[in-house]
Amino acid sequence: MQHRYREQTRFSDPGRFGALLDDLPADVPALMSIIRNVLVHYVAAGITFTGSRLAEVDSRFAERLLELDQRRFPAPLAEPRPERDRVVVCCRDFALLTVAALRHRGVPARIRVGFAPYLAEDWNYDHAVAEYWNGSRWVLADAQLDPERYPFDTADVPQFVTAAQAWDAHRRGLLDADTYGVSPFLPFRGHQFLLDSVLLEVAHRQRDELLLWDQWGAITDRVADELAAMLLAADRGDTAAERALAERYATDPDLRFDGRVHCMSPSGFDGWVSV
Repeated sequence: MQHRYREQTRFSDPGRFGALLDDLPADVPALMSIIRNVLVHYVAAGITFTGSRLAEVDSRFAERLLELDQRRFPAPLAEPRPERDRVVVCCRDFALLTVAALRHRGVPARIRVGFAPYLAEDWNYDHAVAEYWNGSRWVLADAQLDPERYPFDTADVPQFVTAAQAWDAHRRGLLDADTYGVSPFLPFRGHQFLLDSVLLEVAHRQRDELLLWDQWGAITDRVADELAAMLLAADRGDTAAERALAERYATDPDLRFDGRVHCMSPSGFDGWVSV
């Protein structure tokens, strides 16, 4: 099924900026370093962004991310940019631009949605990372992270917890759902957050790489159980489960992204958007 992830989606397609990806390195750690040179996290960088700069976090498309970058720096992506002047994003956008660059080279790549227990000792932040096929297995790569600050290989992350894994463990009473979410200082956590994260993981798996604060459809506990089981089986290499998941997403109107989302953004925007 890897071939599905070689082609760009409308979210990852660099569009008129595709030539910028031509000269990016094939080496994944080197590629991730360039991605960090272009993007800056709206919270994790410790820089306060407001107004139109903060609104950059709602850029759903790789082409838009590259457009914003090139307005300020009409130069190759590897040319250094001051951190404060990079495109303001969240973790999903580091993953999206990584995936776009890998697909540009014909490498199967996708975004995984879940949680990063490696970002804090007592909290599991919601997170998104790139995953690519290295010829023999899927490898998780977290381009947001400076590899010098972590005691593991950020280009082959071992500790990432997918939304399906978190939901399954929660339903079996193996984790405290109230320690999974956006932040220990915000109410976006717990059972409902894990539930919604399963739908986000499915959408990204099916190449609808929406923002992490986009909401649509309706998902129940029972349906999340079924979807998580399919995701976990597919991750074990069950191609029948992979096909069943794709069919379920494509045919269930309560799950399928239909072109409209309710966006509840950290930029302050809260409303319905046609995507």
